[in-house]
Amino acid sequence: MPAETLARAAMAISRLGPVARLGRVVGAGAGAVTVAGFPASVRLGDRALILQPGTPLAAEVIGLEPDRVALMPEGSAEGVALGTPVRLETAPVFAPHDDWIGRVIDPDGRPLDGRPILPGHHARALRAAPPPAYARRALGQRLATGFAVFDTLLPLARGQRIGLFAGSGVGKSTLLADLARGVEADVIVIALVGERGREVRHFVQDVLGPEGMARSVVVAATSDRAPQVRRRCAWAATAVAEHFRDCGRQVLLLVDSVTRFAEAHRELAAAAGEPAALRGYPATTGPAIAALCERAGPGAKDMGDITAVYSVLVAGSDMDEPVADMLRGVLDGHVVLDRQIAERGRFPAVDLLRSVSRSLPGVASVPENAMIAEARGQLGTYDRSALMIQAGLYTPGADARTDAAIAVQPGLERFLALREPRGVLASFAALRQALTATAGPAKGATTGSSDAGAQPGQDFTTR
Repeated sequence: MPAETLARAAMAISRLGPVARLGRVVGAGAGAVTVAGFPASVRLGDRALILQPGTPLAAEVIGLEPDRVALMPEGSAEGVALGTPVRLETAPVFAPHDDWIGRVIDPDGRPLDGRPILPGHHARALRAAPPPAYARRALGQRLATGFAVFDTLLPLARGQRIGLFAGSGVGKSTLLADLARGVEADVIVIALVGERGREVRHFVQDVLGPEGMARSVVVAATSDRAPQVRRRCAWAATAVAEHFRDCGRQVLLLVDSVTRFAEAHRELAAAAGEPAALRGYPATTGPAIAALCERAGPGAKDMGDITAVYSVLVAGSDMDEPVADMLRGVLDGHVVLDRQIAERGRFPAVDLLRSVSRSLPGVASVPENAMIAEARGQLGTYDRSALMIQAGLYTPGADARTDAAIAVQPGLERFLALREPRGVLASFAALRQALTATAGPAKGATTGSSDAGAQPGQDFTTR
């Protein structure tokens, strides 16, 4: 057996403790179990095992008092009785390694794909501090993504953190998988927080595929797992990304979704007795989201960078709901996916006028920024007159700006759906072509916004 494998196995074995520290259940409720008898050294976040008859029940310390401890079980507490022994456990070793690439693991570093896995040489904290703010580099160069809209109008720079805001069924997971396959990066780390069990395998095998998995580490905690496990999923994926960043690699971190992370945090806070605030979320939700996102971004000195995409589920397209509002304040841009755009068959269903990349204007040249401003202006002009155009109330020739916007609208719609694997330069060439295209005003006036991209021969990317 190779010496490295022996060293990693020895590290895993060294965490096994010879002494069992026991307490006993003195109270139990729907959300938490109270235990007495633990040593005074017990800490928040420590693990425990409730030794109930049958299958032991894992739990996490969520509250401390002078003579008792509150535990949150990782499953139903039904059947737990007073006096049940509880053993304080050593936290699992979480030590990422290059062997984890291509694997699917849980938030404790255990394999979910049926194959054995060993920890690396150096254990990492799931909740680490980000690099010092003053030591971090600025955003790096613009990254090719495989999507014309992201290569031009909404650029993604190395080390940038963006939010992906979408309702259910508008292509969010497919877009994340496409980014995993197309964005320039050495390693992809994907967190599937609270995802349906069936969807995890579907995402890995069918959506991400062998091409995406070849350079990816997937950390998954399904929706049936306890809230502390779902919350740890986002932390664990970030810790994996930090490991590869510290090795000098360029990392793409995809977290799907921050909404489920916040919901898990809310469940734990409620069990610990923290009062609810805005729409049921406790006051600690904002700091928890900020602490998670701040760990991504540019590295310091010889480190690599973590370019991050955080998805947010917005119910009813409410961009002002608490999690979306909190996330917008700590990121370097946000991308809004619109259901109406998806329903008319344009993917990715990006609502450009509601989306922003804060890497602009820095990552684009002066001519490129002028082209971006022109495209946004034409789309904005058309959007303001869309109802009149669709209703046939607009008279061609009444306004030169509106006539110009109508003329280029079909070309811009085609451009926004364009997959351009040749890179940034080819994408800008396609944008220039869309902006210089002409169409008959009368035809544009009767087509309308919802159908402007549905001209014969249009190359929409469908799902």
